Amino acid sequence: MSARAHGNGYTIVENASLRGRNTFGVDARAAMLVEVTQSESLAELFGYAMLKTQDVLVLGEGSNLLLTRDWPGVALSITARGIRVLDDDGRGARIRVEAGEHWNDFVHWSLGRGFAGLENLALIPGTVGAAPIQNIGAYGVEVREFVAEVETWDRVDARFVRFGNAQCEFAYRDSLFKRERDRYVVVAVSFDLPRQRELRLDYAGVRDELAAMRVDTPTPATVAEAIVRLRTRKLPDPARIGNAGSFFKNPIVDAARADALRREHPDLPAWPGGDGGTKLSAAWLIECAGFKGVRDGDAGISERHALVLVNHGHASGAQLWALAQRVREGVRDRFGVELEAEPRVV
Repeated sequence: MSARAHGNGYTIVENASLRGRNTFGVDARAAMLVEVTQSESLAELFGYAMLKTQDVLVLGEGSNLLLTRDWPGVALSITARGIRVLDDDGRGARIRVEAGEHWNDFVHWSLGRGFAGLENLALIPGTVGAAPIQNIGAYGVEVREFVAEVETWDRVDARFVRFGNAQCEFAYRDSLFKRERDRYVVVAVSFDLPRQRELRLDYAGVRDELAAMRVDTPTPATVAEAIVRLRTRKLPDPARIGNAGSFFKNPIVDAARADALRREHPDLPAWPGGDGGTKLSAAWLIECAGFKGVRDGDAGISERHALVLVNHGHASGAQLWALAQRVREGVRDRFGVELEAEPRVV
């Protein structure tokens, strides 16, 4: 039995299982789990010696996390929920969302109230608090386009701090909060959402899916439905087989390297990557290196999508990470391109 204690806005559990708190379904434990239902309690919690002296792992829904071992310190789970419209001028609104809200629930909340912008980000797993940390993105849209402010607990200065969009230092699947995850705990995010916005339909498959749905005049809601259908068809459901979605980032290489690769492989998908770089398809590289559908015990690469590392049942985090390393080495040997893991690997 795990020892349990309750405080004002939080619960503490000793020797806690994290198996149900990571979408890989890895059987790992934390020396201590603190579940926070009121973000105001962080000021009290971080005054305790256990959070001052031990390593702290901040958890959302564990959908962007691979645990390769037990966590010897404190796992901090932010589960505070709530959505509040701060300002609405008829053309758009600023909406404050607690970090523990489920991301996909918030997307559909926004669409149901006539707001646009988040439709391409439908069905991404995880919490609202994790969204700016990872700068989540899909089908040609990134969350940074809509983030107005991120509220955090600053562990160094022991106070709540707010960051405007520019201060978040967003980049491709990156942010200030990801680079300084041992300092800032995200407690809420405010979004500026318009009621009308030009729809993003040019990402591969979106227009075809809308056509299959017989939608002639797309709306944010129908685009979200198309995205849900695409993601459901392409990506395995974590409820059925353990995974964290796309495990590798699309690599960005310099123009010379991209030109050389495309001369050798004319069908290699590539897009502008910013700052003169070229973004390559990690899925294409992995599949061409022969890893799609590969399985080593219960650790595997999905047969449906080469970017997805999967747990077929009882793989340990170490076994999953070992297979990921094999994939990285295989792509490096074949193409001279280095892949980077998208989830946090502990």
